[in-house]
Amino acid sequence: GAGGSTSDLTLELTQTAQERFGYVANMHLTCTNMQREKLDNALEVSRKVGIRNILALRGDPPVGQKDFKPVDTGFSCALDLVRYIRKETGDEFCLTVAGYPEGHPDRIRKVIAGQSLTQAERARCVKMEDGSVHVCSDNEFEAELAYLKAKVDAGAQMIVTQMFYDVQVFLNFVKACRDYGINVPIVPGIMCITSYGGFKRMCGFCKTRVPEHMARKMEAIKDDAEAVEEYA
Repeated sequence: GAGGSTSDLTLELTQTAQERFGYVANMHLTCTNMQREKLDNALEVSRKVGIRNILALRGDPPVGQKDFKPVDTGFSCALDLVRYIRKETGDEFCLTVAGYPEGHPDRIRKVIAGQSLTQAERARCVKMEDGSVHVCSDNEFEAELAYLKAKVDAGAQMIVTQMFYDVQVFLNFVKACRDYGINVPIVPGIMCITSYGGFKRMCGFCKTRVPEHMARKMEAIKDDAEAVEEYA
């Protein structure tokens, strides 16, 4: 993202996508290592090169750091970014924020022995590589919706979701958003499968729910790169 260690590359790629290839780019802007001066510069460059779409994210902790910590004079969450950009630039940019159909990975926690799950929790729980089950509880999921609505109320005009492979989880998420009063467009986050290893890494990192039939199929063809590509 334009706030992380690859900030210059992000701006360059976004500009190239628009000018050379004619795509409508949506530049990632993160809080990672984001000082106020750096954000102001990213916004100014975006103005000059015609970038008008920004995906405002908290971002992941820098390499070697376990937990996210805001830098001095920096921003601690996507909501901070949305509020600041709207305050400084008005409606100049179209702002997109992230949504998490299974719940944010930080809120998805291991189900302990004897813990019962509600129907909604069972529908979004995630089976991890070690066989354990993790879930974003109903209370935590509602907190996620409240935070998402705060981002929208602050000026976000669209939501793009975390990657998912269970379509019903996405549909349930959209309904939950609408019921909560979140009415902006919700774009499904799609990540194509290019390899078995990459698929497993991303699902583990994002704590993504994988339908049982899909998990079985991927295991059956994991050693055949061509079959994985065809299935994807």
